[in-house]
Amino acid sequence: MLPSARNMRLLKACFTAAILIPGAAVFAQDSSVSETTPTMVASYADLVGLAERAPMVALVEVVDQAQVENARAPGLEPGHARLYLEAKTTALLAGRTPIGESVAYLVDVPLDSKEKAPKLKKQRFILFAAPVSGRPGALQLVGPQLPASPDLEARLRGVIAQLAQPDRPPMVEGVRDVISVPGNLAGESETQMFVDTSSGAPVSLSVIRRPGQPPQWGVSWSEIVDQAASAPEPETIEWYRLACSLPRELPEGAFLQNDRESIARAREDYAFILDQLGPCIRIVE
Repeated sequence: MLPSARNMRLLKACFTAAILIPGAAVFAQDSSVSETTPTMVASYADLVGLAERAPMVALVEVVDQAQVENARAPGLEPGHARLYLEAKTTALLAGRTPIGESVAYLVDVPLDSKEKAPKLKKQRFILFAAPVSGRPGALQLVGPQLPASPDLEARLRGVIAQLAQPDRPPMVEGVRDVISVPGNLAGESETQMFVDTSSGAPVSLSVIRRPGQPPQWGVSWSEIVDQAASAPEPETIEWYRLACSLPRELPEGAFLQNDRESIARAREDYAFILDQLGPCIRIVE
C-alpha cells in the first residue's frame, strides 16, 4: 500500500537523511533522455554496461514525487533538481534480491525552461539500482533511469539473457603478446594477438592475409588458436568485450619480435580489427 501524503513527507525526510551521506551516488537523468527523446535512448554498450554492474534492473511507474531542498542535496549540479520518487514495481527484469510492489529512490533531473522540475507522475522508467541495506523498498540508483518503452524493454531483456549465459565471454583487460609472421607468397601473412582477461581464460585474435583476397580476422575464446575463427556479430557480448575494452593501440611491450616489418604488420592488422569492430558508442553511461 502506497503511503498517504503525510506519510510520504515523513518517509521522504527519513529516506533523504539516510541516503544522502558523504560519497553516496545520486545519478542524474540526462536532459537528452526524456519522453521527447527518440527511441534510441541508450546504445547496446550502455545497456550491457548498466545491466552488468546493477544488482537489480526494474521496470517501475512513478506514483508520486517530492523535490528535495537544495540545501539537503549535496553534489547537485546547477540547473538540476533532486527528486524523491515513489513508484510501483511493474517488473523485475534482473536481480537476485526480492523487490516489493512499491519502491522509493532519489534521482537528479534537469530543470525545464521555467526552472521547474519535470512532473514524472505516471511515467514509466527502467531503473538500474541496488537495494538500500536495512530499508525495505528503498533503492540506490547505480545508473541513470531510462524512460521505458516496449522497444527498450525488449532490447534490455535480450542483453540480460545474453549476460545470463554460462559461457559468456570474460572481460577483456588488454593485449599481452603479439606475433606476426609472413607467408611463403608475397602479401601473405598471419598475425596472432593474445588477450588478457579478468578470469585468466585464454582469448586470441588472428588476422590472415592472402594474395588477392581481403584480410580475414577472428577471435578464439578458448586455448585453441583456430585459423577458422570468425569475427563476432555486432550487438553480442563477444563484440562488446572487444569493441569496448581493447586498447586503441598495441602496447609496446606486447611484441614478441623486434624487426620493424613484423611490428608494422601487426599494428596494421590490429588497426584493421578495431576498424571492423567499429566504435563502442555510449549515449547515457
